Amino acid sequence: MAHAKASIGTTNYATTITTGHGGHHKLTADEGPELGGTDAGPAPYDLLTSALGACTVITLRMYAERKQWPVTAVHADIHFSRDGDKQRIDRVLTIEGAVDDEQKKRMADIAERTPVTLTLKSGLEIRTSLA
Repeated sequence: MAHAKASIGTTNYATTITTGHGGHHKLTADEGPELGGTDAGPAPYDLLTSALGACTVITLRMYAERKQWPVTAVHADIHFSRDGDKQRIDRVLTIEGAVDDEQKKRMADIAERTPVTLTLKSGLEIRTSLA
């Protein structure tokens, strides 16, 4: 299943992340200058919205291929927002190709059941231990 390692040194707040099968993908995460970082990479919530967006469009592409629908592109615009104790993610889908409104509606329904969507909606246990 999914695995990532994050490491930080003394540079605020540049974080090196290795992930993927065998850890062969390397990413940098950071905070923007307003939080003391240098914007060397996406912030943690940007990575979270990126994961949801990627899962959404991958799943919808697979669904369209299985149905043999003439979808030429799928876009997911994901926004995380917080207002006090309330948090929300808004997702806007754009589906390109010769598909009708019913097919688009079906794809929007499928988006509500993508793996990352279901994980975020249900919450999950996080266990922390020391090495």
